Amino acid sequence: MKLDRIDRNILTLLQENNRIPNIELAEEVGLSPPACLKRVKQLRDSGVISQDVSLVNPELSDNKMTMLVSVEMERDRKDIYKQFQAAIRNASEVTQCYQTTGNYDFILIVCVRDILAFEHFIDRVLRSNSNIRKFQSSLSIRRIKYSTAINIEPCET
Repeated sequence: MKLDRIDRNILTLLQENNRIPNIELAEEVGLSPPACLKRVKQLRDSGVISQDVSLVNPELSDNKMTMLVSVEMERDRKDIYKQFQAAIRNASEVTQCYQTTGNYDFILIVCVRDILAFEHFIDRVLRSNSNIRKFQSSLSIRRIKYSTAINIEPCET
């Protein structure tokens, strides 16, 4: 789906607040409410908008500890990577997983209650996988920036 200026404006506004009433959204982007509603539906149906979620403040939840875990696999094989990815998808502690280039194959963002919960995660998910050569953990001491919004560049017309 090719995004025009209005689609990009809609996406930018919805990333800030996806509960904005359609009438307000339509006014902001310069459309009638029915036309705006149709655009948003098209963006959802085409997969440009992949999810509508509520973001939970980690400081108010039980999972106050964020770990960054770099994982190096034993061998560079597709089947091993797929097996690891399936295990990570099933690990509720992992909030993000990126396959990377460089010294490590994967970077995980792991959110847990405390160091004991992290140790349990390590034993259950990482140490139990014989295809992992090594992993390195770093504790986040402070979150400086966090955003789920992606930069929507304006159209060049």
